[in-house]
Amino acid sequence: MKKTFVFNAANVAELAQADVARALAEDIGAGDLTAALIDATRLARAYVLARESAVVCGSAWVEAAVLALDPQARIVWHVKDGERCEANQIVFEVWGQARALLSAERTALNFLQLLSAVATKTATYAAIVAGTKANIVDTRKTLPGLRLAQKYAVLAGGGTNHRVGLYDAVLIKENHIAAAGGIAQVLAQAAQLAAEADFIEIEVETLAQLTEALDAGARMVLLDNMDIATLNEAVRINAGRAILEISGGVTLTGLRGLAETGVDRISIGTLTKDVQAIDYSMRFEAPSGGQ
Repeated sequence: MKKTFVFNAANVAELAQADVARALAEDIGAGDLTAALIDATRLARAYVLARESAVVCGSAWVEAAVLALDPQARIVWHVKDGERCEANQIVFEVWGQARALLSAERTALNFLQLLSAVATKTATYAAIVAGTKANIVDTRKTLPGLRLAQKYAVLAGGGTNHRVGLYDAVLIKENHIAAAGGIAQVLAQAAQLAAEADFIEIEVETLAQLTEALDAGARMVLLDNMDIATLNEAVRINAGRAILEISGGVTLTGLRGLAETGVDRISIGTLTKDVQAIDYSMRFEAPSGGQ
């Protein structure tokens, strides 16, 4: 049975609620001592301002944080997930209990800053390969406990998801090949799992290994740390028989050249493991008494 995780509105909301529950428990614990200084009946309006241009992502996590503390709060988004905001643009407004908004603020912004960072970085890479057949693909190099959230952000930025974990697809690497006795042998063993795996992919380091893998029936091959000339030859040898993926030390510099070799996928660990939070700021406007 296929195990591919397909994001939809329902499971994204469920995922966000689970992530936020852990985050709020971590942050608030037995109670927000500072927010307790505010009159419990006071209402407020708040808005979040982007300090820089970014691809927005994380609305479900923001909503989960706010609504967990004030189910009656109202949130209006001016920029949706996957859309770009500009510096000094209001991303969303929220109306609700002042205490709840203050307690939810950091958790909401933490998710918004992180997921927008992943989406924005992905969009930068995707724009460079636009017009080629190459897709930008994520990896398992994610923050522990936030893998699905970050993979959702990759999609929002125009990227593609690789396998979610070790359980949903087969990725045969150098040590697997050695332990199984060779490329043909390990692919034959992997074929027995094909009905349960989303895909079977094998990593090769040389053109000779690529030819051996193709002759053994490989339908998805990871080309590890090959230079442009070798990649061009790999695409020629492959002749469309297998999906070809590039991995290993991919950066913005030279990315277009890699994509123009004709490979299908370029996987990049830095999309999720080396990100700089997007700068957002929440501003409050509270009425002068309980409302």
